[in-house]
Amino acid sequence: MTVLTEGNLQLTVNGAVAAWKFDDSGHGLSHCMKAVDFIIELDDCYLYIEFKDPQSDTATQRATENYLASLQKGQLDEDFKYKYRDSYLYEWATGRADKPIDYLVLIALDTLKTPLLRQRRRELERKLPVLGPGGQPWPRPIVRSCSVFNIDTWNRNFPDYPITRLT
Repeated sequence: MTVLTEGNLQLTVNGAVAAWKFDDSGHGLSHCMKAVDFIIELDDCYLYIEFKDPQSDTATQRATENYLASLQKGQLDEDFKYKYRDSYLYEWATGRADKPIDYLVLIALDTLKTPLLRQRRRELERKLPVLGPGGQPWPRPIVRSCSVFNIDTWNRNFPDYPITRLT
């Protein structure tokens, strides 16, 4: 079992080959590349995971509302896209992007509802892009899938990787 922490959120990883915090000082290229928070290696794939916590104990109500408004307008999609792409490029260049990759974005906001989660997922699939030119599958996929979750939907979909709020 591995426990990974980002701010007030904790991810418990059971049964993985490896799991590590990717967006830290060991990354070495933060001056020119964005990074997802965590990478989990499973037997058959990698999970690239990004955490956002606009509802943290240090966030004001106004900041949380502003974050939600930016999310609804799609203003955060570019950041999510570049975090994935730069992480993929980094891992590809090291030779570790040798299995299919699923990109998972957690937005820890209780008021986040399923329709908005689906809308953000669809836009992220378009921006990465999951499909190649003409909507055809890539011969060498950039990403197998991507999804956007709140804590509740995450824990329902990934019981082996539960997320808890520390405070």
